This record gives sequence, C-alpha cells and structure tokens, in this order.
Amino acid sequence: MAMDLPLDSMAASIGVSVPVLRFLLCFVATIPLSFLCRVLPRGLPKHLYSAVVGIVLSYLSFGFSSNLHFLAPMLLGYAAMLLYRPRCGIITFFTGFGYLIGCHVYYMSGDAWKEGGIDATGALMVLTLKVISCAINYNDGLLKEEGLIEAQKTYRLIKMPSLIEYVGYCLCCGSHFAGPVYEMKDYLDWTEGKGIWSSEAKGPSPSPYGATARALLQAGFCMAMYLKLSPHFSLSMFTDPTYQEWGFWKKLGYQYMSGFSARWKYYFIWSISEASIIISGLGFSGWTDSSPPKPRWDRAKNVDVLGVEFATSAVVIPTVWNIQVSTWLRHYVYERLIQNGKKPGFFQLLATQTVSAVWHGLYPGYIIFFVQSALMIAGSKGIKSA
Repeated sequence: MAMDLPLDSMAASIGVSVPVLRFLLCFVATIPLSFLCRVLPRGLPKHLYSAVVGIVLSYLSFGFSSNLHFLAPMLLGYAAMLLYRPRCGIITFFTGFGYLIGCHVYYMSGDAWKEGGIDATGALMVLTLKVISCAINYNDGLLKEEGLIEAQKTYRLIKMPSLIEYVGYCLCCGSHFAGPVYEMKDYLDWTEGKGIWSSEAKGPSPSPYGATARALLQAGFCMAMYLKLSPHFSLSMFTDPTYQEWGFWKKLGYQYMSGFSARWKYYFIWSISEASIIISGLGFSGWTDSSPPKPRWDRAKNVDVLGVEFATSAVVIPTVWNIQVSTWLRHYVYERLIQNGKKPGFFQLLATQTVSAVWHGLYPGYIIFFVQSALMIAGSKGIKSA
C-alpha cells in the first residue's frame, strides 16, 4: 500500500478521503524537500536527490503499480532519443500522447476523484509534456540555428542527457505532481550552476525566501477561500432536482459562483507547486532591467489570480491560467504549425486547443470547451483589432 498511517480521523476532519489526504501531504512535503535540493552540491548529487525524492513521493502518493505508468513515456522518450534522433520528437509526441490517452480511458481519472479516490493520471499528464519537450529539443539540436524560432534556439539540446539527468528532470522532487512544466535546458543549467545560475551571472545568487513566502501566503488564502465557498456552491447541485426548478437568473448566478468557488482549489495547488520550485532555486528566471536589478521568480508561476478573475477578453486567459502548460502548447504545437513566411491562422489555434483537450482527457466536455474556446479566442482577437 502507498502510505499506511492513521490518517482516517485527519481526513474526516477536513472532509477529504484518505487517498486524497496522502497526496496532499506528499504534495506539501515537496517544499521542504526542494529546499534540501537547493543546498546540495551541483551535478550528480542534485540529479540523484531529485530522482530519488520524486520516486519516493510518487510511491507514497499513488502506490507501486500506478507508478509503473510513469516508466512507459519516460522509457519510450529516452529510447527514441537514443535510437532515432532525427525523428525522436515526433515519435515521442505520438507515443507519449497515445499512452496518456490509454491511461485516461483505463482510469477514467475524473470518476476516481468524484468517488474520493486518486490515481497517477494527473501527474502523468505533466510528465508527458516534459518528456515530449525534452525529445523535441534534442531533435532541434540537429538543426541549423539560422532557421530556428527563438524558443528553439533557447531550449535545443546539443548533447544527449544522461539517464540520471533525464530521470531527475522528469521527477524532480515531485514537481511532476501538478507542474509546473519546465525545460530540460533550464534544469541542466540549474543543477550544474550555468546560465543565470552561474557565479558569473549578474549579481549574487538571490534569496528565494521572500518569493516563497509570498507563494505560501497566496496558497493559504486560496485554500481558505475554497473551504469557505465550496460547501455553499457544490457542483453536485447541478444534478439535484431542486436546481431544475430555479429560474434562469438564479441558475446563471449559481453557475458563476460554483465556477468561482472551484477555481480556488487550483489556485491553491499551483501556489504550493510554485513555492516548491522557487525555494529549490529552479524558479529563478533572471534579473529585471531596473537599477538596481531585482530577481524574477516567474519560471514556476502557473496562475495570475487577479488576471484570471478580471480578464478583459478570452485572449488573455492562456497568459494567466495554467501559464506553463499554455507556454508549452505555444512552443510545441502552435508555433511549429506555422509555415515559414506565413502568419498563424485559425487552424493553428484550433489544433492547439484540440491537443489541450485531448491532454486533459476524453470527456466530451473537454472537447466541446476547448474547441469552443478556439472560437472565443479568435473572436476576441478580431474584436480587439477592429
């Protein structure tokens, strides 16, 4: 079993199941464990620690059998890079998504959550994106720099990552639980003290504690909001016969408030994952151009709460909600479908949103929402430019 501790009373006191509580405890534990990674020597010790901690946390959260599913995309991706570099990116893309779709069907993860259970599918979603981006960037290492877009130039990998580097990147201190998605190039620079993490970079290594405290305060506020609102605006009300008797405006108001209440859960999760990456040092993303320069900590930023709640159009949403996945979709789907010399159109947008829908799962609601969101974004762009 994953984690046999007397958690029943604790789970009952906060209104969640024992499997969900196990996951939450391991998820919050990523913060102190990531701090320890910060103080380790560079290179191999960091890779080993990142990999071992990720494996142990995964086992405690999901159990042994569920974690075997992580091996499939990781091994398929690494084998593609090792055996057929010229096409390793596209091979990993389709095998990774194919395996993820199979797990979505097998587990029907959404139903497991509804019944108080949990499985590794959510973590597998994050892991799939990391494996694919690594393979694509290794593929890009064969291409001439002149014809590459900016993201390709920045993140391409010239050298094959070692197996321990690869596993450390994939499972780094439990960062695969809920993200954020980050690049292999950044992970290698961080573990080896290169790039913005080098001693020759602008300014001394910045302290992460202020940014970590901000993320934790945000997480605490978001959890308090969720616990306060969710009992009053439960999603289960939509199947209650009483709901059908309400008038249009009351239904509309409840729909808005139930969505508003549910979002705070995601804000909490992303704030915790942001704090974990920041305190490890990996969340550092460079210095501002101000005088004196100030450190930026937005590599792990996955949501802008005020940006979501006060978004002025659908175009803004991908830049403030699930930010790192939106960035991944832009770099590895949207931009790569644009032909040289041509401007992107609705096809690139629709394809990107369709990939996002499949990544989330195979429920019809995902397909309907993301295809419809492509229309919303395209329409918002047209209105904005008019």
